[in-house]
Amino acid sequence: QVQLVESGGGSVQSGGSLTLSCTALDYYVIGWFRQAPGKEREGVSFVAMSDGSAYYADSVKGRFTISRGNAKNTVHLQMNSLKPDDTAIYYCATDPRLRYVSVDHSDYSYWGQGTQVTVSS
Repeated sequence: QVQLVESGGGSVQSGGSLTLSCTALDYYVIGWFRQAPGKEREGVSFVAMSDGSAYYADSVKGRFTISRGNAKNTVHLQMNSLKPDDTAIYYCATDPRLRYVSVDHSDYSYWGQGTQVTVSS
């Protein structure tokens, strides 16, 4: 059974911080996506587990940091200077076919249950 589990969501005021965590099996690429009501699922940040190389969407660049945890199958998303438009359900995802980062959610087949992030103004 393939399982990914997110944690760390919550409610914060604008300008606050949260750190999300994802535990997954040993895959090459793990990504974070988010989905707000009425919007499509969007790529946020991705990491290559082999070397830690990272990708960020322009909307979060300079505010979010993705990193590998002490365990190879753990990733963290540090979210600083949060804005109300960051409000969404955040999902971690992977796919065993992926070696390189894709920002297209349709390329990912394994998904966590999601964790809610709410940012109030």
